[in-house]
Amino acid sequence: MMSDSLNSYVQELVNIYLKHTDVEFAKWSKNYLRNQFDFLGIRTPIRRKLTKQFIKENGLPQKKELKDVIFMLWDLPEREYQKAALDILEKAKKELTKDDLPWLSSLIVKKSWWDTIDVLSPHIMGYMFSNNDELIHSFADKWIEDENIWLQRSALLYQLNYKDETDEERLFRYILRRANSDEFFVQKAIGWILREYAKTRPESVKTFVANHYLKPLSKREALKHL
Repeated sequence: MMSDSLNSYVQELVNIYLKHTDVEFAKWSKNYLRNQFDFLGIRTPIRRKLTKQFIKENGLPQKKELKDVIFMLWDLPEREYQKAALDILEKAKKELTKDDLPWLSSLIVKKSWWDTIDVLSPHIMGYMFSNNDELIHSFADKWIEDENIWLQRSALLYQLNYKDETDEERLFRYILRRANSDEFFVQKAIGWILREYAKTRPESVKTFVANHYLKPLSKREALKHL
């Protein structure tokens, strides 16, 4: 059951966003994401500024209401609201506990596209796993085996910002598990994570790429700056 304060919190953000719609940019944005989602047409810098001001004036949702606020925003049709949910999660992530991971991971498979996954995985899941590494086996190890490409991409990218903390054995194992994937977003994720890890361990990445089969896109992306 949603509380009145909860509804008013989300409604207030909706009211603010609705004042900044741009029909032409909404059309462009919808086309850019291959007609997957509707848009209000708020450019990212403007949306972030609006959300930042909104949080400054209204605060973050109370912990007990955070999940419902995120789900309400996720259920709204326009893509900007899912981005707002991610902005709020990013600000509130220190309040999250391992008990939140099941509902957080459900966001990966709902309204999935690279623009949400690439925030959820490295910024939210990566943060959660770094603080609760016992959860990796229960979640990421299962994601890489799942047939859902967005779960696979999430498993590959959660270590994107780990640098020296990267679990290299697990990373390379995940990559090899999906090295034969024909999915563009999986191939791209493999290349991206290797390219990023190469900034920390260039020789490890060079050796790995030289000794294992990768799809041309993955290999090209991995070696782009080496």
